[in-house]
Amino acid sequence: MPNVPSPTVHTDLRAHHRKLTRPRQAVLAIITAATRHLTPAEVYRQAKVQYPHLGLTTVYRTLDLLVELGYIQRIHLEEGCHSYAPTARPHGHHLVCSECGRAEEFAECDLDTLVRALQTRTGYEIQVHVLELMGRCPTCQTKSRPLRARKK
Repeated sequence: MPNVPSPTVHTDLRAHHRKLTRPRQAVLAIITAATRHLTPAEVYRQAKVQYPHLGLTTVYRTLDLLVELGYIQRIHLEEGCHSYAPTARPHGHHLVCSECGRAEEFAECDLDTLVRALQTRTGYEIQVHVLELMGRCPTCQTKSRPLRARKK
């Protein structure tokens, strides 16, 4: 199977009293090899090729577990749906192309002042935040420019 999971995945799963089963390996392999964010249905279709006995419920449960462990991040889309992308950084955020679906992770985030102010004002203990910026990637911008504009 491509993209053999790291020993850390095995250790983290064991710490949560879970095993790295073949269905979970298939889901993890698809997500970590992805060049864009994937919906659960896309993960299911692709992982089913590697593990034909895979069930859609297993995909959803595995995605939730991988989010909980910090290996992937749930990306909320404009249509109210969500998809998933791998996280390479412990504190990463995503730029998401609304045309082609490309998701690019970035670590820069200057929200500490805002988070502290919100905690003070509301009394919430903020433990985590997710930042997703949606727009069009450079490739999609180039594709949609009129021919005259590209020649300049």
